[in-house]
Amino acid sequence: MIYIQRKERFSAAHQLYNPSWSEEKNDEVFGKCANRNFHGHNFTLTVTVKGEINPDTGFVMNLTELKHIIREHVTDKLDHKNLNLDVDFLRGKMCSTEVIAMEIWKILEPLIAERGAKLHCVRLDETENNAVEYYGE
Repeated sequence: MIYIQRKERFSAAHQLYNPSWSEEKNDEVFGKCANRNFHGHNFTLTVTVKGEINPDTGFVMNLTELKHIIREHVTDKLDHKNLNLDVDFLRGKMCSTEVIAMEIWKILEPLIAERGAKLHCVRLDETENNAVEYYGE
């Protein structure tokens, strides 16, 4: 088993806010992240794929193809967007980094499986200090 990784970056705004809570409770739990006017991050997405090496290509998966899949199905839809308002696969969901990573997994996992590899991990760095890793269910 060998693991390969592809990193992509995107910039986006979001807000952490639970509409069933009071504004005071949202401020208490989410702090600045509950800002009515949203706030932004420069995210780094790292996708790790695993599998056996194809003897004909020497690849687990063609990294150029992985790049195109990630960009077309994920980062092009997220880059310079308001995650709460502009992104169909996040609509109605809490746009925490944890939820975003899980939703990215749901998109990428079948696309990677179609190519004979297995999605191992989606890592989403929100800041240089805060990151989430998701390994599927």
